[in-house]
Amino acid sequence: MLTVRFEELPITERTLFLDAGAGFGRHAFEAARRGARVVALDYGDAEVTSTRATFAAMAFAGEIDESRFVGCIRGDATRLPFADGAFDVVVTSEVLEHIHDDDAALRELSRVLAPGGTFAATVPSWFPERINWMLSDEYHAPFVEGGHVRIYTARQLQRKISRHGLRPRGTHRAHGLHSPYWWLRCAVGPQRDDHRLVNRYKRLLERDIIEAPRSTRLADRLLSPLIGKSYVVYAQKPGSTTDTQARSVASSSTSSISPSTASTPVTVTQ
Repeated sequence: MLTVRFEELPITERTLFLDAGAGFGRHAFEAARRGARVVALDYGDAEVTSTRATFAAMAFAGEIDESRFVGCIRGDATRLPFADGAFDVVVTSEVLEHIHDDDAALRELSRVLAPGGTFAATVPSWFPERINWMLSDEYHAPFVEGGHVRIYTARQLQRKISRHGLRPRGTHRAHGLHSPYWWLRCAVGPQRDDHRLVNRYKRLLERDIIEAPRSTRLADRLLSPLIGKSYVVYAQKPGSTTDTQARSVASSSTSSISPSTASTPVTVTQ
């Protein structure tokens, strides 16, 4: 399930792509499938281990060329271990709302983006998120360790992005079917996994993700502009794009990602 529209990202085989806060790798995997050279970064050990292993499996199965995987590392978005202007495309999806110092993270994400590069950020949309917070204190921080610490309005997010040297050029909302699911979960208690209606709705979402039936796809397209769970901003860094080969990401060589070495840490130094 992708939140970012990849047709908005200029990806070629020479594109160096950073997924900052990659989670379990959904956007990183798609970038690799489309031919980008990918670095995935996340703060969580489990997420890094899982993403690295999935990249290994994809390469072993021939789904991607192993040269598309540069590295998967554990790191902090407010202190990125990469050179200035290292990446052609930087994506951070459902991350900023978790970070107390989101300005520091945006400053770093802008720093490592090359002049002329493309940036995409997604956060929970204001209206659906506001309802979740009103329905349950168990949905967000401080009850949830590492949970959401703020709710962005569209204007707030765009202003923050602009303040760090990036020019917003497009927006949209995504995942219209997901907002009612979270409203229902918050109403009955976000920690409950035994509620009949919640489980039925979850199965509907799983069917939509796996099978993509026409009915749910149409419903999502109609609902997303109104109550989409995620708000997406695309931005550009002023300047002209330079040859990727003339720049260096902090890891200077492509990592091996065979299944036997998938759990081996990838060292990235500045």
